[in-house]
Amino acid sequence: MGEKLKIAIIGTGERGTCCFGEILKNRDDVEITALCDKNPVRYRAAARFLGLTDVKFYSSIEDMAKSEKLDAVIITTPDYTHHQVAMTALQNGWNVLIDKPLATTVKGCREVIETAKKTGLTVMIGFNLRHHAVLKRLKQLIVDGVLGKVFIAENREFYDGGRTYMSRWNRFYSATGGLWIHKGSHDFDIFNWLLDFPKPLRVTSFAAVNVLTPEGIPFELEEGHEPGPGCNVCYYREKCKDRWILSDTEMERWGEEAIAQDGYIKNLCMYTSEKDTHDNGIAMVEYENGIKVSHFECFIGARADRTYTVVGDRAIADVSLAERTIKITPRWNGEVVTYTIPEESGGHGGADPSLVDTFCKVLRGEVAPNSTAEHGMLASAIGQAAEISRREHRMVEIEELFKD
Repeated sequence: MGEKLKIAIIGTGERGTCCFGEILKNRDDVEITALCDKNPVRYRAAARFLGLTDVKFYSSIEDMAKSEKLDAVIITTPDYTHHQVAMTALQNGWNVLIDKPLATTVKGCREVIETAKKTGLTVMIGFNLRHHAVLKRLKQLIVDGVLGKVFIAENREFYDGGRTYMSRWNRFYSATGGLWIHKGSHDFDIFNWLLDFPKPLRVTSFAAVNVLTPEGIPFELEEGHEPGPGCNVCYYREKCKDRWILSDTEMERWGEEAIAQDGYIKNLCMYTSEKDTHDNGIAMVEYENGIKVSHFECFIGARADRTYTVVGDRAIADVSLAERTIKITPRWNGEVVTYTIPEESGGHGGADPSLVDTFCKVLRGEVAPNSTAEHGMLASAIGQAAEISRREHRMVEIEELFKD
């Protein structure tokens, strides 16, 4: 097999620890040599969770660079830091897998791309949905011409877990570039990928916080008892059906000891927290070849699924990730065919382990990256345009974002 790949994780939150860390520690060809996080309570708790006994700890990338010889780093820090963390990693000679988004602005993406070209290093984006077996099968059906010429598509994402965005750092535009980037970049990338990367021309969107406001609290408050600040200590934690109670293991990374280090509370009341992102929205994109797509996301309601409808001049595909099905309806008389894709183990329907496996193969020179920094910039551009559209109440031309 050769020497093990030496990889460090920068950002030891849930994604860095419970996704990438958990997958990497179970691979025979990888050694997690370092954990980097500004909060020492968090990186030590992550090491305990992962059972890492020989790992080194660092509170800054600069300190890590002085001591570590790495093949790559995985970046799972908050979105607004991605640009600078990726730049620093590349400047220190490390290949990068960066969880989406690449950066929160086109300008930031372009700088990372330029640095990667200068250093000759790899930047791969954590677009795990491309690794989902159902979407890979849909992609192949499109490539095989089953749908004919695709001209319109939509997806609808119901993600009840998304309500917790309003409890976390994700609720701030300044931290994410907006949820059209943090969350929507996944979905915009899937459209780009399924359609073979046509040039997006313009974007429009509508989004708001319609439910998770103080007025939306679904029960009567008692005099003298305000909700929050966090669900674990809230007076109403037994009454509130939206409560998000952290487990004992999670509290090792996010409890009082960690809060004392940086003041960050992970599970603030999602109703009363200050916020300027959205809990629901619709975005539409027009591409240069006349293709139109729409993306609907809703973080309210006891439902979790991504559904897609892709329409070509020969057939329509209706897709459910939760049901793992693709139904093909021919345009003219013909047999309706439904594909049921087998379950795969691992996070996001088996997509996360496949993403990590691809990255490791890229590092070994076995395959080329299938989600490049340029792809990351394209998804961020659409997300940034959707945020501008939402906030300025206008249609946004993509070319606006690329003007020097």
